[in-house]
Amino acid sequence: MALTKDKNWWRQAVIYQIYPRSFKDSNGDGLGDIKGITSKIDYLSSLNIDAVWLSPFYPSALADGGYDVDDYRDVDPKLGTLADFDEMLRQLHDAGIRVFVDIVPNHSSNRHEWFKEAIAAEPGSAARNRYIFRDGKGANGELPPSNWPSHFAPSAWSHESTQGGKHNQWYCHLFAPEQPDFNWDNREIEEDFLKTLKFWADRGVDGFRIDVAAGLKKDLSEPLRDQDTYPGFNNPMTGDDVLFDRNEVHEVYKEWRKLFNQYDPPRVAVAEAYVRPERLVHYSSQEELGQAFNFDLLEANFNASEYKKIIDTSLKQAKLNGSSTTWCLNNHDQMRPATKYGLLPIVDRIRWKNSGGTTHPLDITAGINAAVAGSMLIMALPGCTYIYQGEELGLHEVLGIPEDQIQDPQYLRNLKADVGRDGCRVPLPWSSTGRSFGFGDGGAHLPQPAWFAQYSVEAESNDASSPLSVFRKALALRKTLITEEEITWHETGDDDVLHFSRPNGWHCITNFGGGLYNFGAIGEVIHSSAPLAPSGIYKGHGNLTLGGELAPASTVWIKK
Repeated sequence: MALTKDKNWWRQAVIYQIYPRSFKDSNGDGLGDIKGITSKIDYLSSLNIDAVWLSPFYPSALADGGYDVDDYRDVDPKLGTLADFDEMLRQLHDAGIRVFVDIVPNHSSNRHEWFKEAIAAEPGSAARNRYIFRDGKGANGELPPSNWPSHFAPSAWSHESTQGGKHNQWYCHLFAPEQPDFNWDNREIEEDFLKTLKFWADRGVDGFRIDVAAGLKKDLSEPLRDQDTYPGFNNPMTGDDVLFDRNEVHEVYKEWRKLFNQYDPPRVAVAEAYVRPERLVHYSSQEELGQAFNFDLLEANFNASEYKKIIDTSLKQAKLNGSSTTWCLNNHDQMRPATKYGLLPIVDRIRWKNSGGTTHPLDITAGINAAVAGSMLIMALPGCTYIYQGEELGLHEVLGIPEDQIQDPQYLRNLKADVGRDGCRVPLPWSSTGRSFGFGDGGAHLPQPAWFAQYSVEAESNDASSPLSVFRKALALRKTLITEEEITWHETGDDDVLHFSRPNGWHCITNFGGGLYNFGAIGEVIHSSAPLAPSGIYKGHGNLTLGGELAPASTVWIKK
């Protein structure tokens, strides 16, 4: 299937996120790899997706799941070679699937050639100026230069002696100490990342996901300003925060856009930017990256009013700059939606995870039903749908990973306050049996639970009512139903039910409540996330009917 030159292909695409180390292992070493991805292209094609997004596959010590990058223009030898990448890219393109790669511009790893040079160099040198080094406070420089916080440690500053440095300075890292931040006031950094983007675009990569897009530029004026309170995702509207969402970051992305537009079709990009909606429109403008993640649904409960408010706000914001919005319920940093929705809204999710799921009951079936219903709803909306690997299987969060096997620095660096993100990064189950459920002959780098057997691709492919079967049919239908980027809301008479339609007569109704909802004879039912209630004449997924009753936590698509 040849790829088209349509410059707008991305506006309503479906992108499937692959976490390479947990997708498929081809050589039995316990880590997923590039050839493993290539071996599953038939599966990816069966999902009817438009593109895959690959989380980092670069050389890395895995201090943060590959987001500590040693070399931005190579493949980790444990995952393959550039030749393997090129072959994977060719076969994906032949299957009509485009490819996004993750770009990590805020920081490198401490093993990056430049950081090793910086640690060995003198204060004030060109090598040190690629990163953020400062003298400490206190009589002998024994205190950090400022109170800047890190996501993975109490302080964003580590003393260079921890890395072998001998000049009594401190270096900045907004994440783990193994992830030193670049100095984006240094033009050399900007030029090198343009080389990196061109390197992958020239190989045929179609798009880029930009990690920590709001964090590149910092206020480095002397003396360094303290961050009075950690801003979280509520950065000031002024664009003058110390660490995030500064106005000058947009000059970087305007230059990137000039590079992207040199290709036919133009390369696309999506920003990971946890900023206020009013600020997000800058990142997603056509003069910059073109699109930005809408993360609001990641934190939402399975609730009609919350969903509607987020949908309305997101579509309104997208119209301000001519972009298309994005929809996602999951990614490699988030609890699985089946688990979120299977818990009561009031449950403290971190405390629940830390307890191994013992503080509150989890409704396994209700959670899966709600997650699949939510996925069918966002597939029907204008914009891009992002799916994280395993979401199509209805996987729950994996709990109880032994402490000595936890890999996430969110747990290891933050005083063990949160067991972290490993529970959504456990390698996928492909088969119902075997040492690692078909992931690889040598086991899996994170432990898989016994219940994975019933959620494997093999098991669900043989079940017409499984989440995988529902996803496959929904995504195939979606390709035939895509239309103008507009919706019309319809009254339902029930606060727990949302009903909208697209301009071509495609209707989507989702029942968020606990009772049945009779949607009447408004057209032909073409798909549903669960069979309609027995009182209707609908029998199964997609059989013809002119009406019916929608079960709790389910979505139906109707063509009028």
